[in-house]
Amino acid sequence: MQSLTTLNHLLTEFYDKFSSWELSVVKESAYSLAQVHTIEVLGNHGAMRMKELAEKLAITTGTLTVQVDKLVTAGLIERRAQQDDRRAIVVALSEQGLQVHQYHNQRHLELVTDLTRHIDAPQLEALIDSMQKMNREF
Repeated sequence: MQSLTTLNHLLTEFYDKFSSWELSVVKESAYSLAQVHTIEVLGNHGAMRMKELAEKLAITTGTLTVQVDKLVTAGLIERRAQQDDRRAIVVALSEQGLQVHQYHNQRHLELVTDLTRHIDAPQLEALIDSMQKMNREF
């Protein structure tokens, strides 16, 4: 039980530090944290229907519609007809949105590189394996 308590504290501390770091990175841009998260999901997963995107972001489709409208106006997202069902609309990153995603993703990679510089290869593989297992539980 002590190990789980320690892990709980470590995960909470990591989340708090990561959230602060994320906010500082987003403040450098002209976009809100919610907008950057929307760009991040589309950049990582590709074009998708609004309902699917809302589920990945854990927000309502109404809240997402407001976000997407702002991102379309900013030229970062495009609405498109779905290939196999022209009545369905999907959202995807525009070229400018892709550039924002690539920049933000590069910042994440720099942070991960810094955070793991003292972790050897077997420990890194164990960490990756553990994180994958934990992510599957969500």
